[in-house]
Amino acid sequence: MFTGIIETLGTVTDLYQDQGNLHITVASSIASELKIDQSVAHNGVCLTVVALADGLHTVTAIEETLSKTNLGGLAIGDEINLERCMQMNARLDGHIVQGHVDQTAQCVAFEELDGSWLYTFEYDTATGNVTVEKGSICVNGISLTVVDSKPDGFSVAIIPYTYEHTNLHNISVGDIVNLEFDIIGKYVARLMQR
Repeated sequence: MFTGIIETLGTVTDLYQDQGNLHITVASSIASELKIDQSVAHNGVCLTVVALADGLHTVTAIEETLSKTNLGGLAIGDEINLERCMQMNARLDGHIVQGHVDQTAQCVAFEELDGSWLYTFEYDTATGNVTVEKGSICVNGISLTVVDSKPDGFSVAIIPYTYEHTNLHNISVGDIVNLEFDIIGKYVARLMQR
């Protein structure tokens, strides 16, 4: 369980394809605090730490994960959002995030405003996922508030701190991001279908 509040940025230092699996090695300021078998969200994808080295950790993304996320498009040198699991005795600053990406979306517009940024994303509606204005959405693992909801997309406004401390500053029109829709909204939508 995560909150969508990014702890730090990591840098991809190695990618190793092994059959359908991709082993991803990341350098970060939290690597020395990690343990083998610990869950860490990488761009919002919950992955298990399988190896540790000096300032580095390695995780494995299986074929299922690669088919539903943007992790298969990573390159050495890319920045990746990192968040360790939520502690039960801590504040929930973002929203409840499982680290289970529902689908990807494409950035279709980016606008620099006076001191903030507005991103617009579009996604395939075939999965039945929805957003609501002022509701929560997780983009690349970042807990954000929807400011404009459409049937096949949404916009989010980004404050300077989030822009500077996540990999959103690298997202341009045409880029693919991971989405995790609000878990409460998903349950409500499922109940309404019955």
